Amino acid sequence: MADDAAVSAADIARLAGVRRAAVSNWRRRHDDFPKPVGGTASSPLFSLPEVQAWLRGRGRPFELAPIDEAWQRLRALGDDLDLGARLASVGEYLADDAAGPDDPQLLALISQLASDEGAAETFEQLCDRFFEAHARRLSTTPTAYADLMVRLTGAKGATVLDPACGFGSLLLAAAATRARGQDVDPDTARIAAIRLRLHGADTEVHASDALRADAFAGRLADVVLCDPPFNERGWGHEELVGDARWEYGLPPRGESELAWVQHCLAHVKPGGAVAVLMPGAAAGRRSGKRIRANLLRAGALRAVCTLAPGTDLWLLTRPEPEQRAPATVLIADTTAENVEQVWQAFLADPDTGERIIDMLDDDVDLTPSGRPGKSDSGEAFLAAQRIFGQIGIELPKLELASGEAAHTTVGELVKAGALRITHAPPRTADGDEPVLTTDDVLIGGPPTGHAAADPAAVFAHDGDVVASVTGAVIVHSGAPVRLGPALSRYRVDPELLDAQFLAGCLRAADFPVHSASTRIDARRLKVPRHPLETQRAYGVAFRALADFDRALRQTAEIGRDLVRLGFAALAEGRLKPGGG
Repeated sequence: MADDAAVSAADIARLAGVRRAAVSNWRRRHDDFPKPVGGTASSPLFSLPEVQAWLRGRGRPFELAPIDEAWQRLRALGDDLDLGARLASVGEYLADDAAGPDDPQLLALISQLASDEGAAETFEQLCDRFFEAHARRLSTTPTAYADLMVRLTGAKGATVLDPACGFGSLLLAAAATRARGQDVDPDTARIAAIRLRLHGADTEVHASDALRADAFAGRLADVVLCDPPFNERGWGHEELVGDARWEYGLPPRGESELAWVQHCLAHVKPGGAVAVLMPGAAAGRRSGKRIRANLLRAGALRAVCTLAPGTDLWLLTRPEPEQRAPATVLIADTTAENVEQVWQAFLADPDTGERIIDMLDDDVDLTPSGRPGKSDSGEAFLAAQRIFGQIGIELPKLELASGEAAHTTVGELVKAGALRITHAPPRTADGDEPVLTTDDVLIGGPPTGHAAADPAAVFAHDGDVVASVTGAVIVHSGAPVRLGPALSRYRVDPELLDAQFLAGCLRAADFPVHSASTRIDARRLKVPRHPLETQRAYGVAFRALADFDRALRQTAEIGRDLVRLGFAALAEGRLKPGGG
């Protein structure tokens, strides 16, 4: 093992057999815990030998598994900026017996692992560690979403194209016989191609921008799957004005997602299926209404289904010549777990969908949430409340309201002086000042990040609302705390707006959870109009729900640790079955 091997907090947690929160606690509570030797304030790196020595001194020694030893040697060969290229080099060594990195001991480890576990599994394990090390910077399609998209389109074993393939997650899920992919980043494209080849696919992956430099122009696939980047302003609007792919209309400058949708349709065979992950806002933005209307009229758009707040799945098909356009479309406010059932029910009886002619109004709003005749969230909550009550778990007491409240928007609240929004700087430098991270906001914990002092830093004070781009929201209490990247401060005028009420409304809104680099368009979010006293009552209910959520998370963590300890103690003979 190289003496300069460095590990992240996630690496330490995995190797020591603890949760990442435990590593954060060690750093806070023990002054002698090893100091960072690299990385960033939000993702520091530590010397592996120093960490091993520190843990050994506390009775927690660990030995590196061969795959971890290989990973640490690979990481120690250079800085993390070139880690993707080095990983790709190892993959090419495994796939083609190419030269590989210039480290004989690393290559010996890799060769032995490939002999023991197979080349594909060895590379997948290295990729998993790479994704974990860059979790804040990389966006990979969740496995559940990938598997769902494959099932809904019948992509298994077909010729499948992913024009924004990233590391190849969708193509791997499809087990494509012929996998075709494209990604703008050369190292990412190399890794995707290697993963697919090692899994036996006929692979063709190109490293270029699919919208600006279409590597598959004029070629059609059986199925197209795509998880495109969201909210790209510089996607090529000016240079692609007359492009033949815009069969349903020129995508507006701010609607890059509609460019990806049409690119996908242009590359699938007539009658072929397309599945695209989309931000929730794309279903209702006025700038895209003409394209949405044309997709509906042609029968190309077959479903818009919510998978999670801020993330929708669009299912499309390329119309066949002379085929009559369908009369209905599925618009479903559901969850990833229920989409397949809802889709199959719609296919069995298309009349259960919404009439397309009714959708072609001035807005062509296809947003699934809040549609008339759809499931009522209030009734659903009360039904769940009754079930929880039967097993002795008490949820906050809520009751049905009569009618719906009038709404304003966050932007109007800002104009009225009830609210000021400040975004934290997008980057920080290494340092020792405590910084609140997006993970801290999610779990409601103290700051675990660190950064150098910065005059442009944004601090949350007691009573400020803090929101992350992933939809986590808290009302800060106590001493001022510095906000890290991807966090925003919402400072209310307490004579006009209740902080807990605002926090609840923000949390209920459709935040873009798909990518941690996406900024919330907060000013468009709707907020019910209520007098201040009513806001405070709602704020108490919102806070009770947030406390309940936090308690559930903590209970789940304790439960997982309990199960892990039970298995380990039984297997080691430290516990035995008790009487009865």
